[in-house]
Amino acid sequence: MHQTPIDTGWVEVICGPMFSGKTEELIRRLRRAELARQKVQSFKPSRDNRYDATQIVSHSQQRRDGHAVESSADLRAAVLPDVQVIGIDEVQFFDAGIVEVVDTLATQGKRVLVAGLDQDYLGRPFEPMPQLLAIAEYITKTLAICMVCGNPAGRSQRLVQTGDRVLVGSHDSYEARCRKCYDPAAGKETP
Repeated sequence: MHQTPIDTGWVEVICGPMFSGKTEELIRRLRRAELARQKVQSFKPSRDNRYDATQIVSHSQQRRDGHAVESSADLRAAVLPDVQVIGIDEVQFFDAGIVEVVDTLATQGKRVLVAGLDQDYLGRPFEPMPQLLAIAEYITKTLAICMVCGNPAGRSQRLVQTGDRVLVGSHDSYEARCRKCYDPAAGKETP
């Protein structure tokens, strides 16, 4: 049985590959908090400007107002004292300090929802997500649909070759793939 904590904060992590609905789920939960008349703030890393400079936007174009911040310290400084629910999208693009910020906010009694990739394009854990998963009270793993065979997909297949671990992109740069159809070598830059 899933019970909502009373008089305490907590951390909710929504993770999975690209195109699995992580941002849509984050937006849905934040809207429900607003319907419950809770004070909500939304954040995203400023480096994610694919669809908008400040709004949180899903690949399916669902939107909500947000604050684009450079670092975990900037995010912490922007949190209003009376906010009850904090949403953070694309959490994997933040520095390692985001783990302490999220933990501190939850300890202060805030509900903190984070969404992000749990694996990079090579299939490796994408920090700081493993650390956030470790401190979370609730975890939701979302799956996409494999663009090759239609099976449930848990990987983000990079379609362009580059040696950079972080490549902010969308349908032009990535596809969702299942374990069988995923090829980690495809996105690596050849020497």
